[in-house]
Amino acid sequence: MKPENKILIINGPNLNLLGKRKPEIYGRRSFDDYLKELRQSFPDLIIDYFQSNHEGDLIDRLHAADGRYTGVVLNAGGYTHTSVALRDAVEAVEVPVTEVHISDIRRREAFRRHSYLTDVCRATYAGHGLDGYRMAVEYLLRLSREDR
Repeated sequence: MKPENKILIINGPNLNLLGKRKPEIYGRRSFDDYLKELRQSFPDLIIDYFQSNHEGDLIDRLHAADGRYTGVVLNAGGYTHTSVALRDAVEAVEVPVTEVHISDIRRREAFRRHSYLTDVCRATYAGHGLDGYRMAVEYLLRLSREDR
């Protein structure tokens, strides 16, 4: 398959606990359950998924995505607010990267309101729940069509 038929979703720390961790903020649904639905919504698209609690693994996967994917949907979790290294990795790759946050980080604790990623990502979706991932995928597909 051509790269324009592939999207990579990268989730950072603690997102493996979706459905269990703070369901009043992040919801009761696991990401695996949501991912099945997302893939069904885009039957002509390969959606690969990677989750890690380790910063270097996220950076390595982002580097490896360059040239292999239409785009990357990145929810860096807590690294959003702390990782200059992850920011540098997003800036270094040519593949378009979108930033996603399930909750609205601007309405959370003060330390969560700043993102090191926003200014190097092509778009940001925050506060839309899991639907932010679908919005990011649709954006990347539109961007890919415009670049042809």
